[in-house]
Amino acid sequence: MRGVIFDGEAPRFVTDLEVRAPGPGEVLVGIRAAGLCHSDVSVVDGTIPFPVPVVLGHEGAGVVEAVGEGVSHVVPGDHVALSTLANCGACAECDRGRPTMCRKAIGMPGQPFRRGDTRLYSFASNSAFAERTVVKAVQAVKIPAGLPMASAALLGCGVLTGVGAVLNRARVGHGESVVVIGSGGIGLNVLQGARIAGASTIVAVDANAAKEAVARQFGATHFVDASAPAGTVAAVRDILPTGADHAFECVGSARLIRQAVDLLDRHGQAVLLGVPPADAEASFLVSSMYLDKAILGCRYGSSRPQRDIALYAELYRTGRLLLDELVTRTYPVEDFAKAAADAVEGRLARGVLLF
Repeated sequence: MRGVIFDGEAPRFVTDLEVRAPGPGEVLVGIRAAGLCHSDVSVVDGTIPFPVPVVLGHEGAGVVEAVGEGVSHVVPGDHVALSTLANCGACAECDRGRPTMCRKAIGMPGQPFRRGDTRLYSFASNSAFAERTVVKAVQAVKIPAGLPMASAALLGCGVLTGVGAVLNRARVGHGESVVVIGSGGIGLNVLQGARIAGASTIVAVDANAAKEAVARQFGATHFVDASAPAGTVAAVRDILPTGADHAFECVGSARLIRQAVDLLDRHGQAVLLGVPPADAEASFLVSSMYLDKAILGCRYGSSRPQRDIALYAELYRTGRLLLDELVTRTYPVEDFAKAAADAVEGRLARGVLLF
């Protein structure tokens, strides 16, 4: 079968992948569409360390082809969106409703794929850049059959991360102010999360002025060109003189993390969503933190995928959540290299690979 792998040297499109049958508590899914997230690119460039060889992709949707023993919430033929959380469902964190903190969902990659005699790892317990993949049953979330696959794929990462960061982690309140640094795939979902939450002032910040129109489409009430000579902090302060209640860093830059903190009002909170290199360090003015400011990490939108994906699918159905508008361009899976180049150059909100 077809897929995109990374062997430690370069990403490659291959046609000789094999995947094992689902075991107990697992689901075999035929992938129809997979979003290209910067995290996939970050594995290739070394920003995210990961064992190789690995089948890439972690934002997918498809059709259930087979289920293992004990799986009853989905059956063959169901349409599903996939999450990356292979959480156990039984530990203290899962029991508290915090599956993103399940220790069995982090750093334990399996090897369900094979090329000849070589076994390959699954990326993020998902590997959506394969024609078929095996996931834990908890990762397969049933979605309405009428939801376009290219749009449904984005539910499993970009939407869960961005919208979830607003609703689950920051818990933005009605009438509060929000600054979003970076208007890529994650940033746009933070913007629409802030809109859904009822934020009154939503400022998008990006160095690419061409992104203003799409940022406003997703919920921004103001746009700041980060490349302008006046400087981002001064421009945002013109809009929010005392600072923001919430600032989301969606780029993965230590400099911009500091900027997010500097943009906060008293009692404000900076939420970190971008992924810098694993050894990156950031600094901030300690004295400013005594005004009840907070810096929050956020993994995967602090989401509960079985609940949240179903919720976001319903918000899409009722017109409150934008999905189709996130899909900038679709590519046949064979054109992964072109899609990755477009993503790196900032030409896409989300590119989607189609099988």
